[in-house]
Amino acid sequence: MRLEIVRSLFCAQQGELACKEIELPVSKATASHHFKVLREAGVISQHDVGTRRISALRTDDLEQRFPGLLDSVLRAAQSEL
Repeated sequence: MRLEIVRSLFCAQQGELACKEIELPVSKATASHHFKVLREAGVISQHDVGTRRISALRTDDLEQRFPGLLDSVLRAAQSEL
């Protein structure tokens, strides 16, 4: 589920999506848990706009801290499809 969230945010047109725009085959509570884990790990950032919670992948921060990791993970995930 977390990889799907990261993949969706990476492919997003503007680099960010509302949580409900990322369709996951789990309950809302479980999806919220996965977003929380990614946020606390520093993989995504979130901010509220009205009643929507917007998530964004922290691409620059991840690339600076772990060069090439995000691309490698996404390529490996793509090859599994």
